[in-house]
Amino acid sequence: MDNNTLKNLISECGVSLYDTETVTENDHKIYRIFIISKDGITLDKCTEVTKILSPIFDVEPPVQGEYFLEVSSPGIERKLTTPYHFQNSIGELARIKHTELGKLKGEIITADETKVTIKDKADKEQIDLNYSDILSAKTYYSW
Repeated sequence: MDNNTLKNLISECGVSLYDTETVTENDHKIYRIFIISKDGITLDKCTEVTKILSPIFDVEPPVQGEYFLEVSSPGIERKLTTPYHFQNSIGELARIKHTELGKLKGEIITADETKVTIKDKADKEQIDLNYSDILSAKTYYSW
């Protein structure tokens, strides 16, 4: 199944596809689907998405071999790897490893298809960062 079809099926439940990943834990392959919603993600929403996708994946598996399907929220602290992730995290705090500037912390102010603007926590300056120069990024919550 292509990503657009997956997005469309998930959107029928009133949520959006955030990301997918395939991992191996305790010798078990797991196909994870992360969903988001402005109203938050509930166990009922995860169950609804699972019930829609499970019969389709029985016919057209998302990965080779035996696997477990998990549907969940990406969490309050989540990886930012695509422009879509940054765009959906505007107003949140992020830790970013940059090729030239090193480690940065700040609030995501804007994000488009090529760059993200953060308000640096240390000096309060706004910094434009091209995605191509970001080594890794993750949202964080300040407790």
